Amino acid sequence: MVSPTAELSPLRPDRNLAMELVRATEAAAIRAVPFIGRGAKEAADGAAVDAMRAFLGTVDFAGRVVIGEGEKDNAPMLFNGEEVGTGRGPECDIAVDPIDGTSLTAAGRQNALSVLAVSDRGSMLDASSVFYMDKLVTGPAGVGVVDIRLPIGENIRRLAKALDKPVEEMVVSVLHRPRHEQLIQDIRDAGAGTRLMSDGDVAGGINAARHSARTDMCVGIGGSPEGIVTACAIKALGGHIQGILWPRDDDERQRGIDAGLEMDKVYEADDLVKGNNTIFVATGVTDGQLVRGVRRKRDYLYTESVVLRSASGTLRRIVSDHLVSKWL
Repeated sequence: MVSPTAELSPLRPDRNLAMELVRATEAAAIRAVPFIGRGAKEAADGAAVDAMRAFLGTVDFAGRVVIGEGEKDNAPMLFNGEEVGTGRGPECDIAVDPIDGTSLTAAGRQNALSVLAVSDRGSMLDASSVFYMDKLVTGPAGVGVVDIRLPIGENIRRLAKALDKPVEEMVVSVLHRPRHEQLIQDIRDAGAGTRLMSDGDVAGGINAARHSARTDMCVGIGGSPEGIVTACAIKALGGHIQGILWPRDDDERQRGIDAGLEMDKVYEADDLVKGNNTIFVATGVTDGQLVRGVRRKRDYLYTESVVLRSASGTLRRIVSDHLVSKWL
């Protein structure tokens, strides 16, 4: 008989690593606080990057940044290929977004997050050469039901049937961009409602996959790095994610091909992140559907985080109190 814990090899990311990583997202979120609503998104991002990198350096793992702040010349910290952690412990791929929603933070709007995703070494797709990806995300009801190659109206009707709810009660999240004007109209023509997001691609996908969320599906063209990060969370939620790379021009298309990417391929969850050993961690910077943002009351800062592990299929919420004197 195989032990129920046999698959939890000590060489893989485990629950202790997941809890350690929360400290890095909490630090990034807290350091962004002075810049919320100040119109300084670069300053907010810089402070969050510095804090996240400092805390990652204390974690016992050998992390390699697959999805970071950019190439080394343009991102002095947390660049693609950077090694993070103490070097002791499991060898991992890591995706970082110290602030998913820098514009949201700068404007003081909802749904800005500090995000980390981790998986076994060599398991994350490196899609950094093509910045955008067309994505479709749902909860478990969409598995084997919807397909990104189908018209959006057909996918809405199929998912509504699987969820046993009227089409007119369906809500679809879409980034509010000019490129999505026709998509938004098609969703509404199908009889569903839209939830337009100014930013926050990762939060939109996860909210569509959660069983208690107010949205049923998240679609449209957003960042390909965010697609990989979202896939790590979707694996823990048992949801559905598909993506098709969306190069902006012929040069970017060729760079993607040269990097071994397939431009017309429908990337499924296991193509984006191989295996079933992913960790997703997020701390709220500003309030949102997924988590509350950082709050200050007198001498304390309060943070809310979520930790998702695909190995156990769990979503844990962590609420922490921090002394202001230690941070700001």
